[in-house]
Amino acid sequence: MPSPSQPPARSPKDTFITVYGRKPVLEALADPALTVDKVVVADTARGAALAEIQAAARARHVPVQRASAHRVKVLAGNGRHDQGVLADVVAPRMRPVTEFLSALGPDEGCALLVLDAVTNPANVGMVLRTATAAGLDGVLLPRRGVPSIDPLVVKASAGVAFRAPVLRAATAVEGCAALRAAGVTVLGLAGDATGSLLDDPLPPRVALVLGNETDGLSAAVRAELDGTTAIPMHNGVESLNVASAAAVASYELMRLRRP
Repeated sequence: MPSPSQPPARSPKDTFITVYGRKPVLEALADPALTVDKVVVADTARGAALAEIQAAARARHVPVQRASAHRVKVLAGNGRHDQGVLADVVAPRMRPVTEFLSALGPDEGCALLVLDAVTNPANVGMVLRTATAAGLDGVLLPRRGVPSIDPLVVKASAGVAFRAPVLRAATAVEGCAALRAAGVTVLGLAGDATGSLLDDPLPPRVALVLGNETDGLSAAVRAELDGTTAIPMHNGVESLNVASAAAVASYELMRLRRP
């Protein structure tokens, strides 16, 4: 049991991105910019592609573990597309939101996004790409209610997901509560808000929450908000796709942070 002065052990889900499938695993091993912690191969897996993966892992001194096919499916979290192989890739900027908040200086600001039940992997990947490009401090991806960072998310992010500043919490509600407790103002992006993201001043520590593609912000997350704000809409357009809204929000936050 860790002493009070030691942080709790990190979950592997807050440290690694697990890619599965023969092509994604081989691509990860072939990318010198990525650190692969280990490869896990099902004991029933055979074929030339598996031999190529094992050779690539040996060349990079990456350990290869054997496990049952069932165990590989459980670890991959996808029973249909794992093809009997997965790899844990180190995500150097991924960490629990509590760890991020504890490292903030007392007068240090931050600009964050939070995803609330955003279910489309392509949208998650595009949000990670945009937020990273805009230099945001983090995107809070809860472990429940949002797709895991899998090959679909990685592909939509054009590979940026591996180095994106991902913050983890069990749920969006728990993450928002932790942010508010640390003095971060948490605002939901909502079409029914009276405020304007482009006009109203924002505090130095702010997190903008993006809701589900169909239903918007969940009731549970709304209860944790300090308020709501809207992206102005014109010409009868009611809303933007969540990835588009994230792009507007990310670059508005970047603009406000410029000296």
